[in-house]
Order: sequence, then C-alpha cells, then structure tokens
Amino acid sequence: MLQPWLKCVVIKTEDITHSTRRFWIQIPELTSFDFEPGQFVTFDLPIHEQRNKRWRSYSIASAPDGSNIFELVIVLMEDGLGTPHLFNDVTVGSELIVRGPQGKFTMPPVLDKDLFLICTGTGIAPFRSMVHYIDQHQIPHQRIHLVFGCREFKDSLYESELKYLEKSMVNFYHHPCFSRELSVGQGQYSGYVHACYKTIIEAHRSETGILPPAYFYLCGWKNMVDDAKKTLLEIGYDKQAIHLELYG
Repeated sequence: MLQPWLKCVVIKTEDITHSTRRFWIQIPELTSFDFEPGQFVTFDLPIHEQRNKRWRSYSIASAPDGSNIFELVIVLMEDGLGTPHLFNDVTVGSELIVRGPQGKFTMPPVLDKDLFLICTGTGIAPFRSMVHYIDQHQIPHQRIHLVFGCREFKDSLYESELKYLEKSMVNFYHHPCFSRELSVGQGQYSGYVHACYKTIIEAHRSETGILPPAYFYLCGWKNMVDDAKKTLLEIGYDKQAIHLELYG
C-alpha cells in the first residue's frame, strides 16, 4: 500500500559538525508518528522538475516516543541537489512534504545473539534509534557493539551521548574509529572500522574457541559496506546474519 505524502514542519536545527546538521521534524496532522528503529522517511523536495528526481530519503535518528516529532542527522553533499537545499534554504518553520516510515532495516524480533552495528558518518542514524529504543524499553539483549567510523575527531557524531549510554546501559559498547587520527584516547580506535570489529571478534574466538554468534548491521557508504560484508563472510559468518543499508 502506497503511503500518503504529508506536510511536516522543521521545528529545530543544530549543527553537530562543520558539515552535519540535526533536523527535528514535526508532522502536525498526526498525533503520533509511529515507526520502527532503523526505518527512513522520504522527502519530496523542490529541486527538480521530475517528481521522482526530487525524492530524497534519510534514516530516522531518534527512537519512537509516541509523539509526532522525529530527528534526522544529515551531512551536506555540496555537489548534490537535496542536501544543499536542506542546508541553505530550509530553516526553522519551513514546511516540507514527507512520506514514511519505510524500510526493512530493522532489528531482529529477539536479540538472542551479539549485535554489531557498523557504520560510517551519518550511517549512525538508524543505530542511534535502535540503541535508545532497546535502552528505553529495557529489551533483553546480548552484547551490543556500535562501531562508528569517521575521519577526524571533529567529524564525530553523538559521541558524548553514546559514551554516557555506554556507562549506564548493560552490555552496550561504543567504539569510535578515526581513520586520520594517529593518537586516540581510551576506548577509541585509530584506523578504519574493519580493524575494530575484527579485533572484537578475534578476542572472543581466542577466549572461547568459537565465533561469537552475532547479527551484523552495516550502514554507510557503499565501499565500507561492501568491504565489511566481504570481511565477515571471509571470517566465517553466514550471509543471512548480515543486513545492509547503503548511502549514496
């Protein structure tokens, strides 16, 4: 069933890095915007004459809370059409046209295995939604590893929030990886995400003699997702354990 397009309003924005912005969106005609963590919305933006070339989709970064407000975190792509419009023309009070929620990049019904959430950049959005939902609803779970990659410290997203959650939430581990930083702090990694999750997996295998039973969710640019899938298959995981969401 095709979902209807609805009017929505930008009620708040916040620059989180030099090129990344948080947007809080409200859908006034709904009392509650119901979605599953990991889903996305699609905007019809005034950026092209052809309607299907105006559509841009973004993962929801907030957890469902029963309200008609949700959060997005979006990076500016200067050579694109959609994000320059959102960054340069859209302000608090702007009205947009939205459809959703959409997508099947959602959590397993039972978290009976370790959960690896591997992402780069704004690919963190669906995972932030998932982790907060698990925490708020006290959903039973095994170990959750959020492996987040970006280039430099200044590109990090939600780091202080997730580090706080790491202290308050049982079996949740946040692993920020910085590919262009040679010296990093405790709990941080220098390099790409692949070395991080491989280290975690190998440590478990060395200790127990087996691969940790796990679900893998990958979200970010195609090169990272393709490399991670290939690496996990080579390690010995079944492709059924690997779930993908591509950006770009």
